[in-house]
Amino acid sequence: MLDSLTTRLTGIFDRLRGYGRLTEENIQEALREVRVALLEADVNFKVAKAFVERVREKALGQDVLKSLTPGQQVVKVVRDELVELLGGSGHRLAAAPHPPTVIMLVGLQGSGKTTSAAKLARHFQKQGQHPILASADVYRPAAIDQLKTLGAQLGIPALGEAGQTPVAICRQARDEAAQRGLSPLILDTAGRLHIDEEMLEELRQIKREVAPHHILLVVDAMTGQDAVTVADRFNQAVGVDAIVLTKMDGDARGGAALSVREVTGRPIAFVGVGEKTDALEPFHPDRLAQRILGMGDVLSLVERAQAAVDQTQAEALARKIREESFTLEDFAQQLRQLRSMGPLEQILDMVPFFKGAKGMPRELQGEEHELLRFEAIIASMTPAERIVPAIINGSRRARIARGSGTSVSDVNRLLKQHAQLKKMMKGLKQMEGRMGKLKGALPLLPR
Repeated sequence: MLDSLTTRLTGIFDRLRGYGRLTEENIQEALREVRVALLEADVNFKVAKAFVERVREKALGQDVLKSLTPGQQVVKVVRDELVELLGGSGHRLAAAPHPPTVIMLVGLQGSGKTTSAAKLARHFQKQGQHPILASADVYRPAAIDQLKTLGAQLGIPALGEAGQTPVAICRQARDEAAQRGLSPLILDTAGRLHIDEEMLEELRQIKREVAPHHILLVVDAMTGQDAVTVADRFNQAVGVDAIVLTKMDGDARGGAALSVREVTGRPIAFVGVGEKTDALEPFHPDRLAQRILGMGDVLSLVERAQAAVDQTQAEALARKIREESFTLEDFAQQLRQLRSMGPLEQILDMVPFFKGAKGMPRELQGEEHELLRFEAIIASMTPAERIVPAIINGSRRARIARGSGTSVSDVNRLLKQHAQLKKMMKGLKQMEGRMGKLKGALPLLPR
């Protein structure tokens, strides 16, 4: 996500940090490069110009130029302005005083409205709410079936039948949600390949009849500045409360994310970061600003880890580490949990300054198949071999390689990594023991 922009900006600011003293000239030069980087990322021309002007005004202040670390101060100014450009604070959808809370999704065809509706329902389901879906897209073939299929996978009811009018579907869904005590109600409306008056009038009718509490515009981040134009048109014609940016896990250059709020005045509420129904994240302007500047996103990384790791399993793993009984079965379980956090490239993207680190091994980045290969190898072992890898001799390694569709060298590499991991864990245990002794001795030290 935004890799090219991050690479450009980190290179510019690395040079700034290297200057012992900043002058107006080298700040101006750096900001010219920042402006070019933003334009190459498909940021709206006026947005890029205004952003650079705000940064220049603050970066040339005496507090920055006379500080002990002027380069870092300029980076801080850019970071703060990026946060403001992206919306300042995250936008959250408030619940209606009387349920159901009605959320209406609008947007062009192909922007990802239907999958975003299911993702949004999954998001509220994880929060302990009881959402319900309704498809008002009676024009696109199989749109209603698609939403019902996604709803069935999540155990969430999905309404809508071919032959009904979109307004009737939405009205019926609102009444049923109220009757069954389900909330929020998420309405998936029809889109077109381009904005036309007929589509907009249909959306206005639904808005008048159902009175949604939130209207979310779903836009494809891959379309760059076109997404901003679409957002502005929908906002003027129907009225939009917030925006959902989809396909942010692809090679989106960032223009939509960095321009849409400034142009429309409407905040970004959610971003889609994958195809699965759990690949929707609340939008945090400060976290995205840090990732753009190569500073990582530790909070999001921790949240993903908490969602992926079972607390009971984590406690059991800690106990096994202390007892030095960490087996290959435990190793496989850790690999599965790591994969459940999302693509490795996304995870590494959240590690602070990972992109800028030189000489750091990158073998795992994007190598999803490596983890799958290790899991297959462990699955091809007998229970005894997983518990005591030392019994795996040459013939056993050949059998395991055949059973997992891998090579003997792959099996050897896995066993070597497991042995290194156990050695590292033993060192941690020894360190814990020494720290315990030191802690016991502290009261004896003179004060």
